[in-house]
Amino acid sequence: MPTRRADESRFMRRALQLAARGRGYVEPNPLVGCVVVRRGRVIGEGYHERFGGPHAEVEALRECGGRARGATVYVTLEPCCFHGKTPPCTDALMAAGVGRVVAAMRDPNPRVAGRGLRLLRRAGIATEVGLLAAEAAALNAPFAKLMKERRPWVILKWAQSLDGKIATHTRDSKWITDETMRAHAHRTRGRVDGVIVGSGTVLADDPLLTCRVGRPRRVATRIVLDTKLRTPAACRLVRTAGEIPTWVFCGLRAPWLRSRTLESAGCVVRRVPLAAGGSGLDLPAVLDVLAQAEMTNVLVEGGGALLGSFFDQQLADEAQVYVAPRLIGGREAPGALQGRGIERVGESVLLREAQPRRLGAGWLWQGRLL
Repeated sequence: MPTRRADESRFMRRALQLAARGRGYVEPNPLVGCVVVRRGRVIGEGYHERFGGPHAEVEALRECGGRARGATVYVTLEPCCFHGKTPPCTDALMAAGVGRVVAAMRDPNPRVAGRGLRLLRRAGIATEVGLLAAEAAALNAPFAKLMKERRPWVILKWAQSLDGKIATHTRDSKWITDETMRAHAHRTRGRVDGVIVGSGTVLADDPLLTCRVGRPRRVATRIVLDTKLRTPAACRLVRTAGEIPTWVFCGLRAPWLRSRTLESAGCVVRRVPLAAGGSGLDLPAVLDVLAQAEMTNVLVEGGGALLGSFFDQQLADEAQVYVAPRLIGGREAPGALQGRGIERVGESVLLREAQPRRLGAGWLWQGRLL
């Protein structure tokens, strides 16, 4: 016979599975799943499917059809207690007459941060927090970072050969990966808030930086880091800026005439200080601006110099590496992280929770940076 705690863990795992259905790095909202249980049987399930839509608790209670009185609610995140796009979930739970609420973790949003659970207790509803907390925290790490640090979750993405090259010595890189891997990368673009490249990538590749596979969860803002505003008005990013959000970050002294040209084409130009030493833009300042725009996740797709800068400054949270079964060779062929790097192997950064996944003819390594 399973123990009560084992049953409770099973119900919470189901709530986590439901929450993951909303996975997509979409909007400054957490991924939440909810399961309502009465006398050991699930009577309602729900998850937060889209920004502005009903929250997980409301969806689960709706499925109960009025049978939730006295039931136990398992939810991956503390119920909200303020009016936003929708009414507070605490009100819905109290109106339904539930007897107990088990939350995997407290809501890191300062507007909640324990208040939701306190309101439920004052209404006579028993509460508990911490069941499968680590799993819930991992699921909502990007949201928690935005709430606590006011910085977006940064994903470094690149494609490379088996010998670690992202291009040949002539800088040719089309295509290291096959169609399956490229389609996967496109789907990632369709789940993030922003895609970041440097001006060098714009000049060399003239990319669109859009998701051109399936139905994207959202349209990511294209973000160009361009210290001196070298982005040509004739490039595809600028020509489509009226249709797809396009931001260009430049230095404080970048030419104003160039910025006006880009703005007239529909681009948003943001000026930030240069990094210490004057080499490139101040990346923390860039991330601060993106956080102010409530961007939860951004994907860095730039060349080795830009990827290396984020790595060196410890600004990245995750890496997504597509490895193709090719050998390129060449002393001058670039690798992915061309910054300063580390001095000793013992100081190298390990990918946490990383497992290779077969993808097309190659592999995908995805994990969090320690």
